[in-house]
Amino acid sequence: MAITSLPHPDTRPAPWHQRLTARLHRSDPGPDGVDLGIAAVCFAAFTLPVLIGATSGHGSPLAIAVLGAAVVAPLIVRRRWPLAVLVAVTVVLCLAAVLGVRFTPWVSNAGPAFGVAVLTLADRWSRRESVLATVGALVAIYITAMVAAPLHPDQDQNFVELLIAIPAWLAGDMLRTRRDYRNRLAAQQLRQAEEEERRIRAEERLRVSRDVHDLISHTLSMVAVRSGVARLLIDEQPGEAREALSTIETASRSALRELRRVLAQIREPGPQDEPGEPGLAEIATLVEGLRHNGLAVEYQVVGAPVRYPALLETTVYRIVQEALTNVVKHAHTDRARIEIRHAPRELTVSIADDGPVTHSAGQPMDSEGSGLGLVGMQERVSLFGGRLDAGPRPEGGFAVTARFPLDTDDHV
Repeated sequence: MAITSLPHPDTRPAPWHQRLTARLHRSDPGPDGVDLGIAAVCFAAFTLPVLIGATSGHGSPLAIAVLGAAVVAPLIVRRRWPLAVLVAVTVVLCLAAVLGVRFTPWVSNAGPAFGVAVLTLADRWSRRESVLATVGALVAIYITAMVAAPLHPDQDQNFVELLIAIPAWLAGDMLRTRRDYRNRLAAQQLRQAEEEERRIRAEERLRVSRDVHDLISHTLSMVAVRSGVARLLIDEQPGEAREALSTIETASRSALRELRRVLAQIREPGPQDEPGEPGLAEIATLVEGLRHNGLAVEYQVVGAPVRYPALLETTVYRIVQEALTNVVKHAHTDRARIEIRHAPRELTVSIADDGPVTHSAGQPMDSEGSGLGLVGMQERVSLFGGRLDAGPRPEGGFAVTARFPLDTDDHV
């Protein structure tokens, strides 16, 4: 279905006759057992005693029965057409006053029908519309009562409808206000749930993007280096070339397995701390693989390691992986140093190289990288309220340091 957007939409309220038409055609609940019960009880409690002579009334039994039934019958459809019901009840009361028929034991045919009609209108319609309709009905009843008074001087008249209408309208308005509040609260909760779902999906996409970036960047960097070695040595040192190609094959298979794991998490998201995610223990394997690829890596652990949440360990692993990938791609050096320092309140990981001076943003002057590496590391560290420092070293090279604050709850 096509939706046309107007360049200058009119935000003013619709005219009153359009709103009235919309109200009259609104699909409200039809009559049920409650509505039928209200109409039956009203007739049995206030008109039937007059018919059987238990209380006094005015008029013929037929007129009493007809008008008594006519005033309660509209209540059956009160929720579907509340305005029409109030008008019908008002017309019956005015007609009874003019004809001099009293079909209830009370003066002016006071009974619950008028109150039920007012309550339903206040419950189903807006405050302003229900007030105007109720005031109009009261004015019509009072004018008719003043006209009927000279016609039937033997009958008393009063204005009890006002005393019925006020509490009935207040009760109906309270019900409408309470229902509107619950509807707004439910809508707000639904919007919050949708926002939370969108946030979770965005965070999941960001996490997968970081994982894929770290994985592909590291693997392709190593493949590029080792394939270059194989190309240079394939004629003069075929043994070294074969070893380089074997390393490429092993790394490619490992990267393919990790990529399949990441894609499987997209199809069936699992817990963040599920087994199989690389952690602190896998950093030694990562370093050893780079050493085989010709990068001299010094790896040092300071302090006594403890058990951390798996997501924190994976974050440290990914930072080390990304930093070493940047060393291979950009640093133009074959030496790097890693230090992981365990402290009671902080976990620190540092990666440094002794390459030439780099760009202030962490990319070498001739780099063609996307620049997502440092951004991804910063995002990972910020999830734990940590701090990432990355920049050139005074003595040359580049250093990345990530600090993760620890609470007692972080140790498991």
